[in-house]
Amino acid sequence: MGPSLLLACLLAPLCARGASPAQLGAAAPGSPQAWRQHEGPRRVKRAWVIPPISVSENHKRIPHLLVQIKSDKQQPGGVIYSIKGPGVDEEPLGIFSIDKFTGKVFLNAMLDREENDRFRLKAFALDLGGVTLEDPTDLEIIVVDQNDNRPLFKQDVFTGHVVEGAEPGTCVMTVDATDADDPDTDNAALRYSILEQGAAGMFSINATTGEICTARPGLDRETVGVYNLTVQAADMSGDGLTTTATAVIYLEDINDNPPEFTKEEFSMEVEEQAAGVDVGKVFVHDKDLAGSPNWLAKFTVLEGDPEGAFVIRTDPYTNDGVLSVAKPLDHEVRDRFELTVSVQNERPLEPTAPASPRALATVRVRVRDVNEPPVFRDNPRRVSVLEGAPPGTPVTTYTASDPDTRQLQTLTYALLYDPADWLQLDPHAGTIRTKRELLHPSAFLQGGWYIALVLARDDAEPPLSATGTLSIEILEVNDHAPQLQPLAGVLCRRPGRGGTLLLGATDDDRPPHGAPFHFQLSPQHPQLTRNWSITRFNVTHAVLAMLLELPEGPYSLPLLLRDSGSPPRERQQLLNVSVCHCGRDGTCEDGVLAATAAGAGITLGALMIILGSSILLLVLAGLGAARARGRRRALRKGLLQRSRDDMRDNILNYDEQGGGEEDQDAYDINQLRHPELFPPRAKPPVRRDAPLSSATPPAPRKLPSSPSDIEDFINEGLEAADSDPSVPPYDTALIYDYEGSGSVASPLSSIVSSLTDEDQDYDYLSEWGPRFRRLADLYGQ
Repeated sequence: MGPSLLLACLLAPLCARGASPAQLGAAAPGSPQAWRQHEGPRRVKRAWVIPPISVSENHKRIPHLLVQIKSDKQQPGGVIYSIKGPGVDEEPLGIFSIDKFTGKVFLNAMLDREENDRFRLKAFALDLGGVTLEDPTDLEIIVVDQNDNRPLFKQDVFTGHVVEGAEPGTCVMTVDATDADDPDTDNAALRYSILEQGAAGMFSINATTGEICTARPGLDRETVGVYNLTVQAADMSGDGLTTTATAVIYLEDINDNPPEFTKEEFSMEVEEQAAGVDVGKVFVHDKDLAGSPNWLAKFTVLEGDPEGAFVIRTDPYTNDGVLSVAKPLDHEVRDRFELTVSVQNERPLEPTAPASPRALATVRVRVRDVNEPPVFRDNPRRVSVLEGAPPGTPVTTYTASDPDTRQLQTLTYALLYDPADWLQLDPHAGTIRTKRELLHPSAFLQGGWYIALVLARDDAEPPLSATGTLSIEILEVNDHAPQLQPLAGVLCRRPGRGGTLLLGATDDDRPPHGAPFHFQLSPQHPQLTRNWSITRFNVTHAVLAMLLELPEGPYSLPLLLRDSGSPPRERQQLLNVSVCHCGRDGTCEDGVLAATAAGAGITLGALMIILGSSILLLVLAGLGAARARGRRRALRKGLLQRSRDDMRDNILNYDEQGGGEEDQDAYDINQLRHPELFPPRAKPPVRRDAPLSSATPPAPRKLPSSPSDIEDFINEGLEAADSDPSVPPYDTALIYDYEGSGSVASPLSSIVSSLTDEDQDYDYLSEWGPRFRRLADLYGQ
């Protein structure tokens, strides 16, 4: 008897008395803990081995006996059997079970190999007391595959592309399927085939790989553009379960078809003078794929349009040719065109495409006559008219022409724009004349040009018109003589010291009838050249100079001025020159007095020069203000004590309006003769415009040595008074008049008395203002 069975026998009485496994210190039968407790230190000889058990999936007889396990360690009926593992006490539960007394293992549910292809269980054998009789052994149950799964394509529709005209054997695409059955069996051995592709049979499929290739030549996209193939996959090497899918094959276009005209001749019509308008279309057909570069057409006008009056372009949507007018057409010149037009693809044809002649078509275009507006051939028209032309002077004949030579039409004319209302127009002949005289300057002249607009209108229905521009140049006529500017001036009586007098001239005429001007002394008075000279300064000015020293006083010089016109115009004018006393620096010391004495010839310009000289003198006088104050004080003390015989009269204060006999607000001369009788004021008034700081007054001036020098003495006093801060403001003019011994100036009986004894008219002096009106009364009698 073996050790295992002997141990079972020893434990049997204990079990019979109801001892539990826990009381015996043993684990529950079949538990791993029990296996470990009953393992002896020596190796137990294994007595049972269960070979793998195979069972077919989808077995429908349930329960089904798979195997019976049996231990030879004890007599039958004394062993308890159990199994554990997936399908028993692990998911999925309840698939397998065992009879614990007989050791029979049963299948309790249908198996699916695609879910579980095998089960590995553990089998246990214990005696009635729970003692392990055998070591746990493996029980492997293998699920045998059945062909219970159809092949499945990876997609329902497969898509491929191939160019038309592809050679046989060109592979397009591959279709593939899968089978859930055992890949090591015929249940998953797939085979592919084409069930349907049309009558042509253009494609074949590799039965093992599923690759689809072209089988025959002649693929033509224009005949069949898309192929729909039904493909099949079958397991069991083609004899088992099957499934189908669709393979769609698109043929890609190549340029193997040239465009062709839909007909050989096209007729169109267009109005004359229309430019940039579409005349019509020429229609073409191309079998290639619409919208592709293989389909797009290109048109060319080959013959019938040598001047390039037409252009043709491609309509990108319809691929037709659109003929349009590039240049205006003239029905009177040419009323019909016959064009030869060709068409071809923008892309060249494939070499494999069949050769074909070039597509040509004839396009006949008729030019329809319409009413055209008149045309001024010479626009703008430029003519010339002399300035001051009398009314009725012919200007020009400005006419238009009617392009409609095949229609009888009459043109009429009207002035559309005549700003000065200067012109008159014959409405039928287009002749233009002047209404009145038009002179310079005029607001209607633009740079010497007069602009008018002429309207020409035909009598068609509806009438059309055109506008012509008439530019009339008003030619300058030399109708003005030059005018001297200025008419007066002042010169120092000593030649070479008093400077010169710059003379100018103006002319109302425009070039070339104005400058350069010619200045000369009047040839009627040749004696003038002894004392005076005129030299040219520039084209508009000349310089007057004295040749000899002349007495102070006024002089009237007749001058002759001439312009450069053709013929030239000339004018004689008087130049009033005041010769004055020269100062040390060559300027007039009494320029204002000299100018006043020469009043008959003084103009506004001369007065401005005189006033400017006076202001200059006042400024120079201000520099000696301090010195002048001292001299004046000394003068008050003893000026007239040295001379008891003083014949000087009182000094009269004339106001700034010229003074006169009526002004008697004079200074008493006795203040000069007896200064001691008139003590100075305690403190002179302070001028508000005086500087804040002034120098100490200089020493008193030295009194004149003789009464004849009183004029210079008073002039110096004038300068000192103007500069004295204690006297009235600087701009208050104090006018002193010294009436002493005789004057060296010439008498005013004749302004040109030094030149001629002719009587002169002095009435014009009254026009110079109140200063000269009294002088006019004296000499105008």
